[in-house]
Amino acid sequence: MTRQIIATPNAPSSPLFSQGIRAGSALYVSGMVGVDPTTGELAGAAIEKQTTQALRNCESVLEAAGCTLADVAMVTVLLANPADFAGMNEGYATVFPTDPPARAVARLGPELPGILVSITMTAHIAQ
Repeated sequence: MTRQIIATPNAPSSPLFSQGIRAGSALYVSGMVGVDPTTGELAGAAIEKQTTQALRNCESVLEAAGCTLADVAMVTVLLANPADFAGMNEGYATVFPTDPPARAVARLGPELPGILVSITMTAHIAQ
């Protein structure tokens, strides 16, 4: 199976990871944080704003691969502070208001200054 790297200027990037990898009909989106890629700044100090921005960053990677949020099968949310769960859900519901994908929520391992959430996705591309 071949592996295709997905890259877009519309999401945060790093030389340490690919924003997305397509392998067969699966698309794996790396953990995206709530940084606005146009400014390089956090979307805000509130978990709701960072969650929404992180999801929009994931959506940009999906679009670069020819997918949409409707193609997402699994989302993993990593929270810096478990007490932010309710606020994360508020931001999450603005992007997935109905028929959301499967989801897991866990604690974010590293402490990154100002980063409250990291979100990864797996989508399936129609062939």
